[in-house]
Amino acid sequence: MDERLVYAIPLRNRFRGITVREGVLLRGPAGWGEFCPFADYDDRESAPWLAAAVEAAQVGWPAPVRDRVEVNTTVPVVGADAAYEMVAASGCRTAKVKVADPRASILEDCERVAAVRDALGPGGAIRVDANTAWDVDTAVKAIRELDRAAGGLEYVEQPCPSIDELAAVRRKVDVRIAADESIRRAEDPLRVAVANAADVAVIKVAPLGGVRRALEVAEAAGLPCVVSSAVETSVGLAAGLALAGALPELEFACGLGTMSLLTDDTTSQPLSPVDGYLPVLRQAPEPDRAAETAADEVTTKAWLDRLRRVEGRR
Repeated sequence: MDERLVYAIPLRNRFRGITVREGVLLRGPAGWGEFCPFADYDDRESAPWLAAAVEAAQVGWPAPVRDRVEVNTTVPVVGADAAYEMVAASGCRTAKVKVADPRASILEDCERVAAVRDALGPGGAIRVDANTAWDVDTAVKAIRELDRAAGGLEYVEQPCPSIDELAAVRRKVDVRIAADESIRRAEDPLRVAVANAADVAVIKVAPLGGVRRALEVAEAAGLPCVVSSAVETSVGLAAGLALAGALPELEFACGLGTMSLLTDDTTSQPLSPVDGYLPVLRQAPEPDRAAETAADEVTTKAWLDRLRRVEGRR
């Protein structure tokens, strides 16, 4: 790679247990890629994240079939008033609401979801994400309560950890079930049998190894797909948009409107939605704000060491 830039950008609210998003930007002949696996990904699990960054930097992405993508706004674990303000200001017609966090009760989750409905109005779509937090019985009860609070949910993302549990929940509720972790953290995402356990496949470029690999996983899943981000900077988000732009069909809004979760960006051309849409780019934006978002010396060394270890597995 021609250049490696390590960034550290604070989040507006705690998300996935972190308050700062970190990663490495890599430049190659095709442009920029982003390597930013979360801390709970070991070096083996981080290898696809590197493959995705290398694809963007060295090869580029397939030609798109659409030039823009509708996106949802993402609501972290915040109070109802803050949730309302975030959604009202987003310009999006779809909202994804984080639920089942240990810091919040189901009552607080329902209040957050109800506030999102107020902000969206009756025509907006609400989806919730439990990130594998529930067992089957808890999921069934919570989904029914959240569905009432929302005045109807579009779907519930990964309510339980296992495929069998997803299938059991799906049989007991009238709300669509989406699979996320069951796909991206599977030993072989191309072979994981989600079709009888879910109604929607959530596909993420980086954990699956790049746009081309994610397209193969989407086809193998045999379900309508939602492309979602891993809370990257706009460099990584561009890869998600490339995937969403290349999918033959795109029924649902995608989870790529996540720049609002970060307090800054590595580029002066951030991928922030306009009227609920983002453009499909042919390459990532130039990280011309890398100096302003650069990590400190200790963090930089840790990420470059991690990158070298993962490169050694290729």
